[in-house]
Amino acid sequence: MYSEYPAVEGLVTGLSEGVLSLRLADPRRRNALNDRSLRAVIDALELAQNDERVRAVLLSGEGGDFCSGFDIVARNAGSGGRPRPGAIQRRLPSQAHRLIPQLCELQVPVVCAVTGYAVGIGFQLALASDFVVADTTATFWQPFITRGMTPDSGATWLTARAVGPLRARRLLMLGERLDADTASAWGVVHEVVEPGRADEAAGALAARLAAGPTVALGLTKALINQAADAALREQLPAEAFALEVSSRAQDFREGLSAFVEKREPKFTGK
Repeated sequence: MYSEYPAVEGLVTGLSEGVLSLRLADPRRRNALNDRSLRAVIDALELAQNDERVRAVLLSGEGGDFCSGFDIVARNAGSGGRPRPGAIQRRLPSQAHRLIPQLCELQVPVVCAVTGYAVGIGFQLALASDFVVADTTATFWQPFITRGMTPDSGATWLTARAVGPLRARRLLMLGERLDADTASAWGVVHEVVEPGRADEAAGALAARLAAGPTVALGLTKALINQAADAALREQLPAEAFALEVSSRAQDFREGLSAFVEKREPKFTGK
């Protein structure tokens, strides 16, 4: 028995043909996350982790922007704009510190469609995804230093891994913005498309991944994610273990049969 993915204010969910769609839906605030919508995304990903129907996840935003960050105005309302002592260290472990690892560790591929702004945690959502499709209106920005803040939500780890330390300093210490073409050249974006086509292109990519061998894809994702921190002699046995596991899946047998029979495989995700 599977739990459904209810929509809440600020988030629209849907599950179709193996693709779980999580669409940020607060265009008046450029899809800035708040406590409720952040919790809803966390809950949806938690359900997805144990839902065999989910074979890929698609992140997107309603309107002209993907996500303009966290709604710090609403968060600090009534506090004079200054967080209460200790509030940040108490809050982050239950919110962004859960969400970003969830995306990185999810056992299915995650595709992110970016239009307009991907700012702060919005940028982190993109960096934590496996594939990013952006249209030419996209702007990626880590604004923390311009607010007199240090980065949060995994920004330093994700950014340095994605673009290297030198470029990470430009983004995090100088507050430089990335357009879609530069983000593509730096390896942040998988594909750049014309305005208004990001959702369509990202949806097609998510559908392609959802039709693939889910077990092998999940294991490959995990191997890639650990490779930067692993020595070759550690990675080789990890690859051998993953191959052992994937070779026991039904999709492995289907892939071999399709090869022998000279036809396209029909994977079921099992």
